[in-house]
Amino acid sequence: MSKKHIAILTVVLAILIDQISKIYIKTHFQLGYEFKVLGMDWFRIHFTENNGMAWGFEFGGKAGKLFLTLFRVVAVTGIVYWLWQTIKKKSHTAVIIAISLILAGAVGNIIDSVFYGIIFDTSYHNVATLFSDNPYGELFHGKVVDMLYFPIYEGESFTFFNAIFNGADSWITIGVALLFIFNKQAFPKEEEETKKVS
Repeated sequence: MSKKHIAILTVVLAILIDQISKIYIKTHFQLGYEFKVLGMDWFRIHFTENNGMAWGFEFGGKAGKLFLTLFRVVAVTGIVYWLWQTIKKKSHTAVIIAISLILAGAVGNIIDSVFYGIIFDTSYHNVATLFSDNPYGELFHGKVVDMLYFPIYEGESFTFFNAIFNGADSWITIGVALLFIFNKQAFPKEEEETKKVS
C-alpha cells in the first residue's frame, strides 16, 4: 500500500470511529449520563459537551465560538498541506500516520462544531434526535461531544486525570506522541541544522 493510501485510510477510519461513537452517545444517552465500562472504576463513559476548547474553556460567547471554529478550519488546511508535503518527501510511515491522526482529530471536532447544532436537538433531559426538526443551535455553533473518562484516582477533594475527551482528541494525542517518538524522521532538517550549529 502506498503512503498516500495509508494516509487516506488512516484519516477516513479515524474520522468514522470518532463520529460513529459521538452519534451513538448523542442518540442513546442524556447529557451527564455515566456508566462504568466492564464495571471498572477507572474507565467510564460520561456524556458531556463543550464549546470546543480544551478542558471546556470558553471565551467571547457566540463570536468567540465562531472565531474558534473558523480558526480550526484554517489550521486543518495547514495540516493537509503538511501531510501532503510529508507524503511527497516519502517520509517514514509512522510520521505520515501521525500527521494523518492529527488531521483526523481536528476534522472530527470541526464536524461537531460546524454541523451538530443544526442536525441534533438538545441533550438536556433528553436523548437527542439525529436530523431533528428542532435543532439546538446554528451552523458553526455546535457543541463538541466528549465521553471518555479515566478517573484513575478519586479522593475526597482531588481526582487524578479528570479530563473527559473523545476519539478525535485521542487521535491528536496519539499523533503528537508518534511525532515525538519519531522526531528525527519527522523533522530531519531541523536535526541537521542543530548539529551544524553545535
